[in-house]
Amino acid sequence: KNLVAYFSASGVTRDVASKLNGLVGGDLFEIVPEEKYSSEDLDWTNNESRSSIEMNDSNSRPKISSKIEDISQYDRIFIGYPVWWYTFPRIINTFLEEYNFSGKEIVPFCTSGSSGIGSASNDIAKIVPDAKVLEGIRLSKSSSDEEIKAWLETLSKDFLSLFLFPLDPKIENCHFYIKSYNLFKSCSFILKEVPWS
Repeated sequence: KNLVAYFSASGVTRDVASKLNGLVGGDLFEIVPEEKYSSEDLDWTNNESRSSIEMNDSNSRPKISSKIEDISQYDRIFIGYPVWWYTFPRIINTFLEEYNFSGKEIVPFCTSGSSGIGSASNDIAKIVPDAKVLEGIRLSKSSSDEEIKAWLETLSKDFLSLFLFPLDPKIENCHFYIKSYNLFKSCSFILKEVPWS
């Protein structure tokens, strides 16, 4: 069962999360801060703004007012957020540290005018080492269903297993090469026969 959890400061991530949820058929959950962010709080040009202070403090953990009653029912959890200071907001740290994600798949997605998702997957994996963190993506309000579906295809267990397991042992004298032209849009698979040596 899928869960699409998201934090949205201005509404953009909320719209993207809603579109994604419509495609994966999961439950939708908003990560609501106990203290809402004002436009002044979100002023990244002001070093004294709330968001600037939080992002400059690695120990900052903004409180969350919403709660997931039973996280155990979900197998795959999408986590969406706007990019702040080239990474996820501290409230995402709060969310990740609040629940037991052991054995679950976590898939980050972000919204941003220009910044990519960066090292989010690796950073999240450090916080929840017992979860399987999959490759994330940057999306926008203009992201098409086709673009999102293409990305979702790369997350399938069958696709990932190609990186982890060899071909059927019945197939002899060949190596399997996977050539990714664009991880988020398409992948081509090239089967090339070469002698074992």
